[in-house]
Amino acid sequence: MNHSIPLILISNDDGYLAKGIRQLVDMVKTMGNVVVCAPEGPRSGFACAFSATTPLRLTLREEQEGIQIWSCNGTPVDCVKMALSEILTRKPDLVLGGINHGDNGSVNTHYSGTMGVVMEGCMKGIPSVAYSLCDHDDDADFEPLRPYVERYTRQVLAEGLPQGVCLNINFPLLKSDECPQQPYKGVRLCRMAKGTWYNEITKCHHPRGYDYYWMVGHYRNDEPDAEDTDNWALQHGYVAITPTRMDVTAYEAMNSLKSFVEQ
Repeated sequence: MNHSIPLILISNDDGYLAKGIRQLVDMVKTMGNVVVCAPEGPRSGFACAFSATTPLRLTLREEQEGIQIWSCNGTPVDCVKMALSEILTRKPDLVLGGINHGDNGSVNTHYSGTMGVVMEGCMKGIPSVAYSLCDHDDDADFEPLRPYVERYTRQVLAEGLPQGVCLNINFPLLKSDECPQQPYKGVRLCRMAKGTWYNEITKCHHPRGYDYYWMVGHYRNDEPDAEDTDNWALQHGYVAITPTRMDVTAYEAMNSLKSFVEQ
């Protein structure tokens, strides 16, 4: 690959065959060399997990001018680590996660394998952006996202991001009566909404005499009227951009916890 133009590493948690990641490659392929290293199959909910006890494999699936597509049997974070160590000959200029089939706003940020991709990139000092569409359909329509993905990808390639900060960009699901020329009401810089998952476990009884469980659940927005949140933006037709930082230190709690170290 040509080392004189930008190098973009892409991964996801839906697998290398997912429509979202294929569309993302198509949207950014003119901006530089593209290397995809993504899971062999769906890995939703793996967050920042990596494989400590399972041997990992890499498979080159496709190669064409300026584009390589690899799969890995591990997690999304494994894919980034493997690409940086075993595939790429230099540090990429950008890490992209997505385009995810489904919402990664609010507390889903903590569970998301798509966000795991960009958090890993960010921890490695690489500008990193996650793209997600609020549509779980395998054949979701990603085309309305194209001008936004192109704009933000070019902007981050040109300007970078603050150290220790990655971007979580979520797109609402369009209603059928929306105008295709102006699909979204606008773009908002947002904070994470406070939300809760409840009724997360369904218990079933197997005919052979044992119980088993499905992880399911329902999401509740705990501040539905907060207009500065990602949930509000998405529910009202706006693209939600949430700057997300790696440093999770609660600096505001330092003073109130001084008694823990005082003698």
